[in-house]
Amino acid sequence: MLTIFAMPKPFEGHIATIQRNAITSWTLLNPRPEIILFGEENGVSEIARELGLRHIPKVNRNEYGTPLLNDLFDSAQNLAVNSIVCYVNADIVLLSDFSAAVKQIVSWRPRFLMIGRRWDVDITEPLNFSQAGWELSLRSLVLQRAVQRTPDWIDYFVFPRSFYKGLAPFAIGRLWWDNWLVWKAFSLGAAVVDASSDILAVHQNHSYARGSTYSDVWVSEEAQRNRELAGMGLSVCTMADATHVLAEHEIKPNRGSAIRRMLRGIWRAVLSVTRPLRHSLGLHQKGVSSLLAKLGMPR
Repeated sequence: MLTIFAMPKPFEGHIATIQRNAITSWTLLNPRPEIILFGEENGVSEIARELGLRHIPKVNRNEYGTPLLNDLFDSAQNLAVNSIVCYVNADIVLLSDFSAAVKQIVSWRPRFLMIGRRWDVDITEPLNFSQAGWELSLRSLVLQRAVQRTPDWIDYFVFPRSFYKGLAPFAIGRLWWDNWLVWKAFSLGAAVVDASSDILAVHQNHSYARGSTYSDVWVSEEAQRNRELAGMGLSVCTMADATHVLAEHEIKPNRGSAIRRMLRGIWRAVLSVTRPLRHSLGLHQKGVSSLLAKLGMPR
């Protein structure tokens, strides 16, 4: 039923441990999904061979060597043997509730995008998947110690094969592309389901991988190019904009999401139009948003 694809970082140091944890957890989903790993990074072909996964070395990259979203998603959808596909970041451990949620949403509506918030937790050692009750132990650890990210952090996307076509060439691992994918789903008329309540997606905390820095991700030329591809930040959405939520195994309308999308669009348009004047006065977006929050107004 499901094909999972990912673009792992090099298997080095702590990153190697948490990626092995994550990818191994995917193989234990029931029914076992097809798993495709992309890229020529160190260790990717080895773990694919060890776990019996498909490995596609070649992915189109920009001049900085960063993989491009459009080629990654096109290749995965063309290669997938299953009708439902899922992109997931290679540091996310998935549990049995993930398969249950996918099955429920697939039977509910043919055109959809399923997303969800992640839980950040410190994991430094290999998970013992051979130990009985490993999932319950991990779930308990997460609920005790983890912090759930805000709705703008999106680490997995589940959708029908061939749903995403003609994507923009965003640089993977930089800003904007994930929120743009949610906006794109709205533009295609799909139902967007926030499954955060029913899926415990475990993100294992880590530092930036070797060769990657805060600047690369947030303020580099690649990040700014992604921002331009996202309509200068206007063509983006978060999980708060989802049309529906999956909670306690029931899919319900997300009341107020349409109004939030409209207000956010107006606010971003105002920011865009007033940017030259604001910057000349030293009023940047972050400072304006902070001031409005202090006044009790939405960001």
